[in-house]
Formats: sequence, C-alpha cells, structure tokens
Amino acid sequence: MSSEIPTGQAYLTAALGLAERAARTQLPVIQRAAVAIADALAAGQRFWAFGTGHSHLIVEEIWGRAGGLADVTPILEPALMLHEGLQKSSLLERQTGLAATLLDIHPVAAGDCLLVISNSGRNSVPVEVALGARKRGATVIALTSTAHSSSVTSRVPTGERLFEVADLVIDNCGVPGDAVVPDEPHAVGATSTMVGAMLVQALTVEVVGLMRHRGQPLQTLRSLNA
Repeated sequence: MSSEIPTGQAYLTAALGLAERAARTQLPVIQRAAVAIADALAAGQRFWAFGTGHSHLIVEEIWGRAGGLADVTPILEPALMLHEGLQKSSLLERQTGLAATLLDIHPVAAGDCLLVISNSGRNSVPVEVALGARKRGATVIALTSTAHSSSVTSRVPTGERLFEVADLVIDNCGVPGDAVVPDEPHAVGATSTMVGAMLVQALTVEVVGLMRHRGQPLQTLRSLNA
C-alpha cells in the first residue's frame, strides 16, 4: 500500500510539468504539421480529425470550437465514442477491418490531411485509419504518447503502432498508463486529454498564423455566447 495519499496538488504539479515539457519539445513538429494542414486547405483539400474513446474529446476540442478553424472535418463514430458504453467502445476500437468502413463513409482523399489521436496508439482502428489514409495519399499527423505506445504491443495483426505509421508524430509526453499520481493498486490522474487539448490548440493557432502570413486568412469561429 502506498504511504502517500493522492492529492489534487500532486496532480497539478505533475500535470503542469508534463504540459511544460510538451510545450518545450513539441513546437517544431507542431509547426511542420501546421504546414501540412495549411497546404491542404490552401489547395482546397480537407483537414480531418479522428479519435476513439476519450481521444474523440480532442477531436471536439478543435471542431466547432470558439476561436477555432471553421474548416475541420471530424470523424465522430458514435459506437467508438463513450456515450454508447465504455465496453462497447473499447472492444470496437480493437476490431480489425472497421477502419476501412469508416474511410468509405468519410472519404479521406489524396492531398488531405488527417489528425489521428490515440494515447496508446496500439488499437486496430486508429492505426488502420492512419494506414488507410496514407494509402489514399493523405498526410497523417498522430497525437499520441510515445512512451506509453513504446511500452505496449500493438493489437494490429501487422504489429504496428500509431507512431510508427504516421507522417508526423506529436507526443503528448504522457507516461505509460496515462495517470501520474502514485496510488494503490495503480496510479490516478490522467493527463492525455489535458495536454492533448493544449497541443491541438497550439496547432490551430499555428495554422491560422501561417495562412495569414501567406495572405490567405482562414475563417475562424467566434463564440456564440460572446
């Protein structure tokens, strides 16, 4: 049994430390990803975003969001989100072959850019969506925990993990297991959504600034409650 009782202060200290590390180390790849997105949008192509389980929350962080891009096309499959049941989502995101159906419904095309979000990067659907999109000629950006993903095996029959199949990888700098505050029988206090939201907002702002610098400003959204 752990001798220390978990506290909110312990979480805030650890989480802010990871956020600072991500901010310090991930800006170069965020800038490269912004170029890929800007190039796609400037050419009249689409910027897609996809995630399963809790990762779908980060898709919604950049879609329809005040201060965000108007031109984001989300892939939000209800069965892979959480409101139809945690067990259902968890089982379906491991299902080989489902990604091909999703890409038939959501026609990611050559020249598009796709952001795939998965903390573990090990389940079949996000990995196969990334593979399928690249096969179609899209640029794939991954948002994942490289530490977590490197510590586990893939659930994809080919053995690949998300960070191994994407064109660009943004690391949320999370720890294996996601939770950062020690406790028994396991740690508590996840960081992937918090840090992930920060990183995709930085990506959004970078795209907006890049396109304005090019003289091609993008439409952004203002809060309906302002």
